[in-house]
Amino acid sequence: MLSMKALYRNLRIKYKLFVLISAVMLTVGILIVVVQQVAFEVYDGEIYEQSAKALHLTSFSIENELKKMEQLTYRIATDGLMQSYLTTIKHGGTEYDRFVLAAKIRERMINLGGLDTFVLSLQIFDYRDDEYATGAKQISTSKERAEAIKRETGLLMGGNTWILPDKSDKVLSAARLIRSYDQLNLETLGMIAIRIDMDKLFGDFMKGLDTSSAEFIIADGDHFVYPEQPSITGSELKTYMRSNQGYAVASRGGKQFFITYVPSANTSWTYINVIPYDGIFKRIGDVKHYVYLIYGLLVILALIFSFRLSKGITIPIERLNDKMKRVRLDNFERFEEQDDIPMAMDEAGQLHRNFRIMVRRIDDLIQENYVKQITIKESDFKALQAQINPHFLYNTLDTINWSAKMSGQSHISSMVESLGFLLRSSINLKEPLIPLSHELEIILNYITIQQFRFEERLDFRLDIAEGLLDCAVPKLSLQPIVENAVNYGL
Repeated sequence: MLSMKALYRNLRIKYKLFVLISAVMLTVGILIVVVQQVAFEVYDGEIYEQSAKALHLTSFSIENELKKMEQLTYRIATDGLMQSYLTTIKHGGTEYDRFVLAAKIRERMINLGGLDTFVLSLQIFDYRDDEYATGAKQISTSKERAEAIKRETGLLMGGNTWILPDKSDKVLSAARLIRSYDQLNLETLGMIAIRIDMDKLFGDFMKGLDTSSAEFIIADGDHFVYPEQPSITGSELKTYMRSNQGYAVASRGGKQFFITYVPSANTSWTYINVIPYDGIFKRIGDVKHYVYLIYGLLVILALIFSFRLSKGITIPIERLNDKMKRVRLDNFERFEEQDDIPMAMDEAGQLHRNFRIMVRRIDDLIQENYVKQITIKESDFKALQAQINPHFLYNTLDTINWSAKMSGQSHISSMVESLGFLLRSSINLKEPLIPLSHELEIILNYITIQQFRFEERLDFRLDIAEGLLDCAVPKLSLQPIVENAVNYGL
């Protein structure tokens, strides 16, 4: 943890900004994905429920049509003319009579609904097991199928019986015994079977779905009412239909299927619709993929933008740092790049401008100080040169002094000695403060020269307490006063 903190602390600012913006984008992205996933799950659940409700309505419509088939079998079985025709056939009559009755039976079958929309064909079997068929797609029922219909209908003694598809006839049929109600003797006159066009029934009531890929199934426990052999097994259906939601998402063979189911309200059947998941949710899946793709592109663009933004912030700082390095190496004249681009008016630009002004001011101060130092050195040099003249003057005055003594000119010697003392005191004294005694000595030498000049006109008296002779006074502070007194007094 500490190493990560140290690594982050030592990162350059642009990388810190990039990491910060990336972390914010990643956090926001995760939140968006989570929220979006929850929203999609809620949306998918709503679609599942609506699909299950749609199947419920569809199954309700299909069941109504199947009830109509039951009612049609009942109407035909209880029709008076049909009862009389079948009774006549059962109790005798010539071959010709049976031929005529067969034509009447078929005509009556058509009139009673043999050509209804969802009727493939309508079969009536008389007491002799002779078959009378009509409808859009008539077939000749096999002996095994006829025996199965007779056996199944016999169990309900006239009640409607659903005959499941088999190998000989892969169509769901509604069948019942035809029993005589004359004087309620309920003798068996024959049986009726209506073959139902389930494909058309399914197609009409499942409009809006891709029926080419969807599969409509009617199951009765472990058996299938329609079709005979669906693409899904009974055990799989039981596994998928354990919940009471009315829908399930199943995976088979690497593909997903959306299964909706609803139990029949009047029978033990279950209506099932199996649709490939991609068939109904393809657009939703595409939208999800597009959303993730767009979000990924936005993240990439945001990262590129954040990197450029961080560079835009840190490049001026890096350039300023380079300038400081050049200034640190005493490169004041060329501390800025030759191709220096105009700086913006933001804080970084102000830093650059203030740094430029500061460097130029420092450079000016350095130049000014350099010039002053040169001037001082020149002054010192000139002062050294000028020291030649005082030495020469001292030597000259000393020569004059000795010449005056040798010639017996004592007053000239005294004046020369006093003048030499004054020159040495004005040039050689470096201290700003000197003892009062030394200052008085300077005054006395000055008075000596002036007494030779003014003779008896100058009367000078000195009255100083001895205790004050060691006091420090500014150099040449009293001599100008005495000089002014002499000049203005005489």
